Amino acid sequence: VLEGFDLEIRSNKSIALVGATGGGKSTIANILCRFYEPTSGGVYINGVEYRRRSLHWLRSNLGVVLQVPHLFAGTIRQNIAYGRKGTGSSAVEDAARQVDAHEFIMGLERGYDTEVGEGGSLLSTGQRQLVSLARAVLADPQIFVMDEATSSVDTETEQQIQRGIEAVLEGRISVIIAHRLSTVRHADRILVVDRGRIIESGTHEGLLEARGRYFHLYTRQFATP
Repeated sequence: VLEGFDLEIRSNKSIALVGATGGGKSTIANILCRFYEPTSGGVYINGVEYRRRSLHWLRSNLGVVLQVPHLFAGTIRQNIAYGRKGTGSSAVEDAARQVDAHEFIMGLERGYDTEVGEGGSLLSTGQRQLVSLARAVLADPQIFVMDEATSSVDTETEQQIQRGIEAVLEGRISVIIAHRLSTVRHADRILVVDRGRIIESGTHEGLLEARGRYFHLYTRQFATP
């Protein structure tokens, strides 16, 4: 799927991957998360090929928020603190505040002790996404991967999730895959991926000025009907 793909991401930088369906964006994310492994070449984190590190190390340093967020049966508090035994209530609530989730949680009848249902079925998609973001903030990962996290929500909820995303991205290596280009405008670098290759790279403003593939994707998405 990927041929001659070469990308370096520095600490505290956010990279957005955009392009047509089937271009290789999700494959890049899956390789970074080690859901797939490269058949040639390698993935280096802090100079060490990631297959030389334990899966525990990688999972401990990696935060992932997917298009369809998954929650576990239990309360909102338990889901935010998942995998971090001994986390106090104040830390959980601080994480929720950072991603703009505290208000909706406190609006529920039992607040943080509200049951989410199997897979989070008792919450809306946007609410599940905010809980997932709070979990990512609390875990404090070195690397954060977000794959189409706003594609299944309405515009108002997208703006709320976007504020949460900005809190998660701060100070981390971040890879954002997005169909809605409004979510990637503030990325440090935007890569247009097509057929497994990077065909354009730059900032939002620079790519619009270049009037290439990104310009056409953006203007088509935001054209006035």
